[in-house]
Amino acid sequence: MTTPRTLGIDQARARLEELIVIDVRTPAEYASGHLPGALNIPLDRLRHALPDLRHAADRGDLLMVCASGARSANAAQTLVDQGIPAATLTGGTRAWATAGHDLHHPTTRDPRTAWTMERQVRLTAGALVLLGLLLGLLVHPAFQLLSAAVAGGLVLSALTDTCGMATLLAKLPHNRPHPTDLTTTLAALRHR
Repeated sequence: MTTPRTLGIDQARARLEELIVIDVRTPAEYASGHLPGALNIPLDRLRHALPDLRHAADRGDLLMVCASGARSANAAQTLVDQGIPAATLTGGTRAWATAGHDLHHPTTRDPRTAWTMERQVRLTAGALVLLGLLLGLLVHPAFQLLSAAVAGGLVLSALTDTCGMATLLAKLPHNRPHPTDLTTTLAALRHR
């Protein structure tokens, strides 16, 4: 089994015009700012897009991007496992922006979907911990297990560099693409 290549920020910047950049974050995260020219194919829809990605890889190098590099590494590995060459951007869009490079922001932005996945996870985890503590004090001490479960999930998330809560939150309607969005993205991918 082969591992995907990685491109540093400077390497990607120098080759940006020739790369086919695929942002695997949720549509809400993508709308909050993405690399210029990036197309949005959320990680949970990647398998659906494999035929188009295979065809695109015949025309140029695929660069998978997410917020930090973890989801894009997963996406690139999925592609490599399918025989599709792909690379990831080291550090993701955060590192890109930190290096002083521009992110593209769509002119229309739905305020309901403007939160990044990381922010949504922090809100949900914090709310569940507070809820568990409050119910543990007011209703029954066993509700404190909810807080303990969230804490355990956060530790597991850090140790494995994955996030089950983000996976669940990505399935919420405001984080999911409409079928026409993916159709439009795949059409744009075919014409690159």
